[in-house]
Amino acid sequence: LSKWIFSEPDVLFLDEPTRGIDVGAKYEIYTIINQLASQGKCVIVISSELPEILGICDRIYIMNEGSIVGEMSREEASPEKIMKCILNSTANKS
Repeated sequence: LSKWIFSEPDVLFLDEPTRGIDVGAKYEIYTIINQLASQGKCVIVISSELPEILGICDRIYIMNEGSIVGEMSREEASPEKIMKCILNSTANKS
């Protein structure tokens, strides 16, 4: 992660950036993500950890089977709304 941050990208894609690390390291990564965003950088986080997404994202896109099935702001989002979006998309494909 540090290698990519030091290259000073305008857009940074992070796929499961906190998987398998301890709580202290997660906090450090969240701090870095927030700092980059406050500098006007675009940080795209892909995560299956709902609390993580709800805590660090300004805008949330929900994907199911490779397609975007929902989009909401942090203020609109809740675990229930996200799960409902996923379940509705699954039901529509049946």
